[in-house]
Amino acid sequence: MKFYNREGEMKLIRQTEERSRSTACFTAIMGRRRVGKTTLLRKALEGKKYIYLFVSRTSEVLLCDAFKREITDTLSIPIYGTPTRFRDLFELLMQHAASEHFTLIIDEFQDFDRVNPSIFSDIQNMWDRYSPLAKINFIVCGSIYSLMKHIFEDHKEPLFGRLTSKFVLKPFKTSVLIEILRDYNPAYTPDDLLCLYTLTGGVAKYVTLLMDAGAVTLETMIDFVTQPDSPLLTEGRDMLVQEFGRDYSTYFSILQLIASGYTRQGEIDGIIGKNSGPYLNNLSEGYSLIQRRLPLLSKPGTRNLRWYIADNFLNFWFRFIYPHQSAIELEKYAELNTYIKSHYVQYSGGMLEKYFRDRVAETTNVTLVGNYWDSKGENEIDLIALNDFEKKGLIAEVKRNPDKINYTLLAQKMANLPKEFSKYSLIQKGLSLDDMEM
Repeated sequence: MKFYNREGEMKLIRQTEERSRSTACFTAIMGRRRVGKTTLLRKALEGKKYIYLFVSRTSEVLLCDAFKREITDTLSIPIYGTPTRFRDLFELLMQHAASEHFTLIIDEFQDFDRVNPSIFSDIQNMWDRYSPLAKINFIVCGSIYSLMKHIFEDHKEPLFGRLTSKFVLKPFKTSVLIEILRDYNPAYTPDDLLCLYTLTGGVAKYVTLLMDAGAVTLETMIDFVTQPDSPLLTEGRDMLVQEFGRDYSTYFSILQLIASGYTRQGEIDGIIGKNSGPYLNNLSEGYSLIQRRLPLLSKPGTRNLRWYIADNFLNFWFRFIYPHQSAIELEKYAELNTYIKSHYVQYSGGMLEKYFRDRVAETTNVTLVGNYWDSKGENEIDLIALNDFEKKGLIAEVKRNPDKINYTLLAQKMANLPKEFSKYSLIQKGLSLDDMEM
């Protein structure tokens, strides 16, 4: 697949690279695995001298040996003996940057914490000592947002205040997914677009896999996911088992329940037979995998919250793939394919609501987007979008079929909204598959 979008991020990286020729720059780029951080950097730095180092979860000695080869191959710096500490290699690079400009990229930077937590202090010491004279473009990438945020924004951490720039690389927006699908399937249907959004959430790697395989319709996308050699069958496990360690089965069970519609802690506690609070907190704060969702304009301290998996692909994986591991082990791929297709229409209704919340936030002049339900879990409104400056807003019912939109019921729900909404001039609207390119 060709390179799409990312013009803003490319501009930022190239501006920083140019600035680093006269003063040391330290950038952090965050984003989930497979979102395209490495591809973006390689594209933005084409023709420039850079070193790419990947932090694998191994011993510091083995990591340094791999780094040594990359450094000597790229910069032709003689390194004698076998380095055993990363601090020695980093000091060597910072010293070299006083005489030659280059970019240093360290990927999965947060995993230094598993290799040797003192490396962060070592980097801080060397950066403070050598950066005033260095001509280096130092870029670190991390796939776990919460950990990267902790490393650089917690005032107790050694690298607090050292960054000169940072940004989060997000999945492709809905407009980019429309552009991609139009290129690969000019005759696509709204259901094809919704399936692409549902399966990938705009994550570049997943979109690339589908497009390169010619999976450009709803049918062929699901066929690709369920074919025997599909990398997506094991993707959820590959991403998360090592992250969760010994407790992975409990975390997986909770994620499966959330993906299946059990979004309240009480429901989850009752099914797994123990307090899920600490696990939910870790999934939210430690791993950024789930989100607390409250009714829009809820009062502070409300307990009327629901949990949702933030990532479209993982939500799909835990809904359809993980619960059927035994079928996959028995190579029942055709049966899995049939099961997904038979349940897809119902499942995609919720994803269509999420699509329109993303789409409205992306394409209209609003400051708040969400949905609403009352304390009894009733009076649900699929989409509310507000402009807090102009005090205007939109409420919408979302249905796959436009004929099933009930405007009378929507008006009743709008009339029953709490008084916090009374300061907004609200209009009502129905949204369906036909409106996906609004």
